[in-house]
Amino acid sequence: MGLNPAVFVLWVVPFLMAVVFHEWAHGYVAKRLGDDTASILGRLTLNPLAHIDPIGTIALPALLMVTGAPFMFGWAKPVPIAFERLRNPRRDMVLVAAAGPAMNLVLAFVSAGILSLIAHTASGHESSGFQIAEPLFEMCKMSVSLNIVLAVFNMLPIPPLDGGRVAVGLLPHELAEGLARIEPYGFLIVIALLMTHVLDAILAPAMNAILHLLMVVFS
Repeated sequence: MGLNPAVFVLWVVPFLMAVVFHEWAHGYVAKRLGDDTASILGRLTLNPLAHIDPIGTIALPALLMVTGAPFMFGWAKPVPIAFERLRNPRRDMVLVAAAGPAMNLVLAFVSAGILSLIAHTASGHESSGFQIAEPLFEMCKMSVSLNIVLAVFNMLPIPPLDGGRVAVGLLPHELAEGLARIEPYGFLIVIALLMTHVLDAILAPAMNAILHLLMVVFS
């Protein structure tokens, strides 16, 4: 299946916002907790150029769109965090790691709010002004689904995903050390679980629950 330029344009803005704001949130919280590494290296910015990863931000999303995948996924270049510089490394690691998925949930919430506003405003109107809002409506729909996917996926308790770092910070010392040791193989484990559809039973209910909550809030 070829790449649809219109679909690409509608995806690219919410996708870049999702991954860039995700990384910025990590760096911002880290700075507030004592580590200004990201700021020093020029990564505490919302400029997409500072966060682009050749594979996660360009190659993988393009491949998913070209092949007509039913979902969009990717990542930005991780913001550098020096955990030893945090004021309370064990506790603050949890807060820094959770900041990225939390930001994605905020973006999903804001996008759902804009969707509701457009839908209620456009109800009963047929003017060209509301037709102009249609691209924004479609981008917000994509933003909701994309940010929910990123938030839930990244909170899987598998290092180096954010959820893995949260788990390492919360578990008792021995269990935390055991979980941390799988980090070099984390992405291979995640890929294997995705390819065998083992994660479907975990991810789908969580994503549907968040989507249902947003629908209730903005109904």
